[in-house]
Amino acid sequence: PALIGTLTMLQTLLLTAMSVAREREEGTFDQLLVTPFRPIEIMIGKALPSMIVGIVQATNILLVAQLWFRIPFAGSFITLYTGLSLFLLAAIGIGLLISSVVATMQQAMLFSFMVMMPFALLSGLATPISSMPETFQYLTLVNPLRYAIEIAHRVYLEAAGLGLLISELWPLALIAVITLPTASWMFRHRLA
Repeated sequence: PALIGTLTMLQTLLLTAMSVAREREEGTFDQLLVTPFRPIEIMIGKALPSMIVGIVQATNILLVAQLWFRIPFAGSFITLYTGLSLFLLAAIGIGLLISSVVATMQQAMLFSFMVMMPFALLSGLATPISSMPETFQYLTLVNPLRYAIEIAHRVYLEAAGLGLLISELWPLALIAVITLPTASWMFRHRLA
């Protein structure tokens, strides 16, 4: 179940970070500037395909877990997809933040992997967070992958409902609320 969040974040972060960088590199970024769309609308246009790709990727991983490995699913799909949607918004916010800073696709790819590696190592996937040094435990609080893995485990294996997942859902919402407007602000100021 933890791979649902990990693989989805890798794909979504990379795809989102490279979206604007590709526009800049190919020279079509200037065409975006002359459209009547506001920067927030351009950001939504860049985020929506990544959100759809992330949901499809998570569904594929879930189907493999269900049909191939026969891992019993104890929870609700609505609860799982609600948590995954918040997680994807946070991951897309980080990807768009990267995208608004870099100039080329190569920079976007390298920066995405540079962000993804600590996220994966500090997510609780390989090492339980409670076993990490206290400093690293505090660092995991800004890691959306940590919350996605916890949500996937609790919904998948413990049948946790939305009420029991509030402690994982609100940090994801907070990360999304911070990163998405910041990316939009940075994007708008890079246009000026």
